[in-house]
Amino acid sequence: MAAATVDQLAQVLDDAEPLIVAVDGERWAGPTPCTDWTVRQLVNHLVGGNLMFAAIVDGLPVDRSTTDHLGADPVAAYRKAADAVVAAFSRPGALEQVVTVPFGTVPGMVALHLRITEVLVHGWDLAGAIGAVTGFPDDIVAQELAFTRTALADVPPDRSPFASPQPVADDAPIIDQLAACLGRSVAS
Repeated sequence: MAAATVDQLAQVLDDAEPLIVAVDGERWAGPTPCTDWTVRQLVNHLVGGNLMFAAIVDGLPVDRSTTDHLGADPVAAYRKAADAVVAAFSRPGALEQVVTVPFGTVPGMVALHLRITEVLVHGWDLAGAIGAVTGFPDDIVAQELAFTRTALADVPPDRSPFASPQPVADDAPIIDQLAACLGRSVAS
């Protein structure tokens, strides 16, 4: 399995942004493949996750509230949080340090993989919710699918935020394979 890079995180964050830009009007209240969340709640979760990981990597207190991180300008809030998490992971020593994330205590490199994976899967969720297509690079998605398959075995069942892996065709797009691995129902 290849090591994740901060440039890959920056790229998937950049690739997810047009999906957020495309959300307008009533779509913010629409459903997503994350059945408990509307589009706005999903994007808020992405922004909150970026802010949380930035704080964790920087050794700052973490706000785990369900605060509305989006305010009146969700795209600007997303960009600000994306920049913050990339800056945190870019700090010298960030990938070598040990950090405590919601899954447990892990090396910074594992935290980076987790962040990339979450952006990819929630980007897939958002694309499905608004009828768009993701533009994530297949090589990064394949890397994170390999990481996820290995890492899921180490996540205690009571700490897993994901549903059980779902069936998916072997020849399905790699992003669909990643989504299915993390419990999303992928239409054939």
